[in-house]
Amino acid sequence: MDKNVMVVDDDQAVLNTVRRILEYAGFEVVTAESGERCLEILGQGFHGLILMDVVMPGLDGWDTIQAIVDQGFAKGNIICMLTAKEVPDPRMDTLKEYILDYITKPFAAQQLINVVTEYIDYLPDTP
Repeated sequence: MDKNVMVVDDDQAVLNTVRRILEYAGFEVVTAESGERCLEILGQGFHGLILMDVVMPGLDGWDTIQAIVDQGFAKGNIICMLTAKEVPDPRMDTLKEYILDYITKPFAAQQLINVVTEYIDYLPDTP
């Protein structure tokens, strides 16, 4: 089973912190500082769990997820929101079939590890 995780967030401190936590737990982690970069990484063949921020300049989390779906990158990936917004906005309603969970910041390191460990098992085997 692959243990690939992509963290998508425009806050470098969040990217570094989440990467360190998950790498310590044995996950392979790539980071993307924007929705556009996320799509580039997916285009290069990434398959795994995507932790997606909502509020980002350019493509926000919702627009990025819509682009993931539109470009055929949803298959073989699981998306969880990882955001400071406590309540999902109405845009989540149209994308909820592609989102497994909504995790709010701040979070405890062990909580994040537990969630990622649980969801990584849902990933299909990659080609």
